[in-house]
Amino acid sequence: MDKVFKALADGSRRELLDRLRAENGQTLGQLCAHLDMTRQAVTKHLAMLEEANLVVVIWRGREKLHYLNPVPIHEIAERWIGKFEHGRLRVLAELKRQLEEG
Repeated sequence: MDKVFKALADGSRRELLDRLRAENGQTLGQLCAHLDMTRQAVTKHLAMLEEANLVVVIWRGREKLHYLNPVPIHEIAERWIGKFEHGRLRVLAELKRQLEEG
């Protein structure tokens, strides 16, 4: 779990995860096209995300596709938020939504 927290601590890595959440299964080139980072920096960040099991790589021919693995994030949420907090958080989120709308 330490590797997951370390990986999530960096804004650039969170941005990569957001990109994969929006469009899963991207190549390095596709990810680099939308980021203000060098290809080498993106490669380094992806390696750390892979090590934390937040990104899974699947080879399709010569293409290396990167996929978001949400399981470690879910495990963190389960451990730190817990089943008993979901109800309260859901009520607070609904209250926030209603206040913002109206």
